[in-house]
Amino acid sequence: MFAAALLSAFPEHEAAVVDAVRKVANVGCHAAPHRDHVLTGTRFIVSDDGRSDAEIVHNQSHVHGNQSHVHGDSRQTTWRDIRVLIERSSLPHKVQQHAVGIFAQLAGAEGRAHGIEPEAVTFHEVGSIDSIADIVAAAWLIDAMGDATWTVGSLPLGGGRVQTAHGVMPVPAPATALLLEGFDLVDDGMPGERVTPTGAAILRYLRCSSRTGRAGRLARSGIGFGTRQLPGISNVLRVLAFDTSDEATHRDLAVIGFEVDDQSGEDLAAGLDRLRALPGVHDVLQMPVFGKKGRLAVHVQLLARPEALDAAVEACFRETTTIGLRTHVVQGQALQRETREVTLDGARLRVKTVDRPGGRTSKAEADDALGRPGHAARAELRRRAETIAAAGGND
Repeated sequence: MFAAALLSAFPEHEAAVVDAVRKVANVGCHAAPHRDHVLTGTRFIVSDDGRSDAEIVHNQSHVHGNQSHVHGDSRQTTWRDIRVLIERSSLPHKVQQHAVGIFAQLAGAEGRAHGIEPEAVTFHEVGSIDSIADIVAAAWLIDAMGDATWTVGSLPLGGGRVQTAHGVMPVPAPATALLLEGFDLVDDGMPGERVTPTGAAILRYLRCSSRTGRAGRLARSGIGFGTRQLPGISNVLRVLAFDTSDEATHRDLAVIGFEVDDQSGEDLAAGLDRLRALPGVHDVLQMPVFGKKGRLAVHVQLLARPEALDAAVEACFRETTTIGLRTHVVQGQALQRETREVTLDGARLRVKTVDRPGGRTSKAEADDALGRPGHAARAELRRRAETIAAAGGND
């Protein structure tokens, strides 16, 4: 359904997706128009040509030594064999990373659910040919979307029980429930499995946020159908693709605030530098404040991407002496910017250029001009570099 919805919105990628799936699983697939009693959209159909998982993994990977061929039950495929199959394919490296990353989420959840190490996980339903094809297709489409931000609405809970290779399981199945931790779920009264393990793994891998905020200009939409028919409701996944390339980009920001009054200035400065270097952290600010009993303290404010919030909180407790902090998510706006490099008089300067409603402005990094003696010489070098970068030259 994920692949179908994206191909519904971006049909120009179908030929490349078909080629990617064949490179790994050597099976055919296509996006087919579909209509139920209410909506029209797309179904992603995989044809396995009558071959089993074991035959595909055997023919494609030819793994020897400690990593043996897969034989026997065609419904069972090990995580190790799937990983080798993907990594030895001719897929682009980033697509391989996405596919392995999705399967790694599944292996981790299955291992936790059944009390075994991820490397020992044997996939059953998820190891089937069409599921390998589904995840490879999803990986290719994720890569094709580029540096996108992914959000998701409330997910249907489902209910009842489902028959699996491990026996009868409650819905959502244990591994699926682990993958869905942290997501907003809604019980719409419709029984059965509503989110599959594969779908949950994709959402977990993409680090989808449930916070939508202002999304931007709606560029495309797509509807992907599943195979199951639900009474009175269309079994679909809808994709909305927004263009956020306006002058001001709307984004959610996680804000962390706390005070420190018992840490030396040198140690705190080193800790804040490490916080600034964390992935997903935009900036760390500090300012003097007066705390209880009139004691001088330092107020720290950290700005980060929402998906990096948990890691940033842990790092704040690790790098500073604070024992309590505050967090919240706000909506922000940021202008489009880029960093250019300018070589001038033997010096190489980084210049940040920003497109504003009234025109372009540029600012050179002060540290890159430190080799020039005297304030006037440094200021003149930076001014000349900013003029060149604003004109789009000397990158």
